[in-house]
Amino acid sequence: MAEIRSDLRNIAIIAHVDHGKTTLLDGMLRQSNVFREGAKTEDRILDSNALERERGITILSKNTAITWHDIKINVVDTPGHADFGGEVERVLNMVDGALLLIDAVEGPMPQTRFVLRKALELGLKIVVVINKVDRPHSRLEEALNETFDLFIELGANEEQAYFPTVYAVGLDGKAGYSADELANDLTPLFETIIKEVPPPTVENDQPARLLVTSLEYDSYKGQLGIGRLRSGTLKRGMPVVRITPWGERINGKLDYLFTHHNLAKQEIDEVHAGDIVAFGGLGEMGISDTIAHPDIQEGLPAISVEEPTVRMTFGVNTSPFAGREGVTGQGTSLRLRERLYNEVKHNVALRVSDGSSPERFVVSGRGELHLGILIETMRREGYEFEVSKPEVIYHEDENGKVLEPVEEVHIEVADDASGIVFEMMGERKGRMQNMQSQNGTTFLTYIVPTRFLLGFQPQFMRATSGMGQFHSLFHEYEPIIKGEPPSRNFGSLVAMEDGMCTSYALSHLQTRGSFFIEAGVDVYAGMVVGEHIRSEDLDLNVTKTKGLTAVRTKNYADDVRIKPARNMSLDDWIEFMAEDELLEVTPKSLRLRKRILKMELRLKDRKRKEKLIAS
Repeated sequence: MAEIRSDLRNIAIIAHVDHGKTTLLDGMLRQSNVFREGAKTEDRILDSNALERERGITILSKNTAITWHDIKINVVDTPGHADFGGEVERVLNMVDGALLLIDAVEGPMPQTRFVLRKALELGLKIVVVINKVDRPHSRLEEALNETFDLFIELGANEEQAYFPTVYAVGLDGKAGYSADELANDLTPLFETIIKEVPPPTVENDQPARLLVTSLEYDSYKGQLGIGRLRSGTLKRGMPVVRITPWGERINGKLDYLFTHHNLAKQEIDEVHAGDIVAFGGLGEMGISDTIAHPDIQEGLPAISVEEPTVRMTFGVNTSPFAGREGVTGQGTSLRLRERLYNEVKHNVALRVSDGSSPERFVVSGRGELHLGILIETMRREGYEFEVSKPEVIYHEDENGKVLEPVEEVHIEVADDASGIVFEMMGERKGRMQNMQSQNGTTFLTYIVPTRFLLGFQPQFMRATSGMGQFHSLFHEYEPIIKGEPPSRNFGSLVAMEDGMCTSYALSHLQTRGSFFIEAGVDVYAGMVVGEHIRSEDLDLNVTKTKGLTAVRTKNYADDVRIKPARNMSLDDWIEFMAEDELLEVTPKSLRLRKRILKMELRLKDRKRKEKLIAS
């Protein structure tokens, strides 16, 4: 018989990037007495991952729980970027409602659209929080109306469309029922959560069933699964069955059982339906596995996620510097394969398949950022490998016609910089859908093929002097548009000798282009060391030294100033990389190289391809 657990609420916090989601959650944690009085705490408490702190975005979903007037509120912090939509699709299965944060100035933004659509499809109760109401040029009424329009556009039912609204200043930990009358704390927000988010409806008298939605690893307890108990009761030590999405049944025993309390897990002997729990002792688990009473015959429906649109090839590092900088043993094909396939177990939006050779693996994801975060994470773990230029994934329809992915692009740029954006979008076959101008800012919406957007973000930031905002969401698959994406305007400067780069060589070659390396750096033949001032590649000797003679003359090299090297980030390298190049990734370095290192072989390969094209 169904019962209501009035002592519990399960909510997610969803928002566009940089709308203050994690900051508001900081205030909720502090005001629910998570920390002892006077304790020193960091900002963005749940952004514990180093990459999250560096980039200022949430990448991994997090679970926490707070208690407000004897009611436990399980809170899930979700990523705001569509590239990490797999995280969102997983965790929204565990909750009954969501806090949707809207910036008082910007209103609902592209990533808001993506996450909100997922929440509405699951029938969640949405509480809208208009955040940052103290900002100059706040558009409170317009932001609220735009949010309502978005609900209707995304197919919200009548009950979802009449959402409760709370106004807040997350940074100060204040909230209120109107923007003019904010309380000194977040009490109005907590009261709204308790009143509006429905408590879980549970079946305590039925056998236990739970869908694994997240995975963690504990060095002492092994792999831990996280999910919401749908029915029944789980007890520590009880026998259970793990049912995979393919119907395989594996018997086991729950050695560990936890619930979330504040920022930590609390070991417990028994949990009841409706709660979000963590558990261990079952060995290897996977997302969408069902953990159930042994009498249960069928698993719960698996989590469905959207298909990836971009792929890269990961491979064993084959450069002359292989093995110099990685952790010993972390660069073999066996370890690389094991690491990538383990990633798929919890990163449900990722796909990995074996490549054309045992040393190559095809990794598919939601976008360049999704794959870039994986690359950066692996290099920090000590792995050494090489990756190819990203490429889009094509689909075939029922009639065998090849389709390509298309993105819905949202751009925000100053009015005086909009011209260059029109030009860039035109080059990329962009179809304008909407254009608005407010307070000196132009808002643009385009439909653009995904392949024309690969590597576009850094170019856009440079063209707008870092002041523009660019966001894209997967739109649909369409017939392939004729034409090729704008290629790199300039070729690569390629080292033609092994050795150490010298200031003497750089001083004589800097008129050829801009360099990515400085004097004293080891290079190898075929390594890309700079960008040429012309469209073709140029091989040059950056290891050349000055010839020593007995004749004393004025040292003219002393008068030459060497330009500083360009500092390239991982995102810059991915954008710069050409089809015939590979990015060498190690814990200490990022190096770009030609696929074919020897200059003579590259020239032969180029001539062969030209003959094929001519014929």
